[in-house]
Amino acid sequence: MTQIDKLKEVLEVALLTSNQPLSIDDLKKLFLDKTDRSTIRMLLDEIKNDWEEKSMNLVQVASGYRFQAKADFTEFLMRLSPDRAPNYSRAVMEVLAIIAYRQPVTRADIEMIRGVSLNSNTLRQLIEREWIEIIGQKEVPGRPSLYATTKHFLNDFALKSLSELPELNSVLTAELENSNNTNINPLTPDILVGDESVEHPKASVDMDSPDDRKQS
Repeated sequence: MTQIDKLKEVLEVALLTSNQPLSIDDLKKLFLDKTDRSTIRMLLDEIKNDWEEKSMNLVQVASGYRFQAKADFTEFLMRLSPDRAPNYSRAVMEVLAIIAYRQPVTRADIEMIRGVSLNSNTLRQLIEREWIEIIGQKEVPGRPSLYATTKHFLNDFALKSLSELPELNSVLTAELENSNNTNINPLTPDILVGDESVEHPKASVDMDSPDDRKQS
């Protein structure tokens, strides 16, 4: 076995056994020598290709790289922990979609877009799920809180950045049984955002990239 093959095996084992995405910097810590980033990226590409015809995909998300089960196996894996899936309502997922596309937004912004009053429990659920956070206050009377998505949101929805969100008129929310850190992509083509009058953020809001804004 060559040294490169050994490095590749170590990377593969680390990714398969980690319950969190691993960044390039994380993966560099596996090696005592100064393995450069370009070599690690090259080997990650090879690992990704090796698994194309297998049961898992190596994907890159906001926090790094991880293996995730292919969609064909979602139904079977969910049987291992059927009680763990949070049962969020469609309204909760609509609010999440609005925040994702129009962030940063206030509660009043969300209510204006949806046309109905917002239940405080909705935001609480999303904060507890670590999909949104308060990033500041809007400089208007009352200084209402500004809400935005987190890096955890990007990881759970298998996104590297907010720029990978689909176009708004086809935005997909999640089937929540797939969104409980099982490394299964939770985006599925079943639930459309109810209010299609919301504009795509690129046309209306200057959105910071996840690397430019603190997302915990």
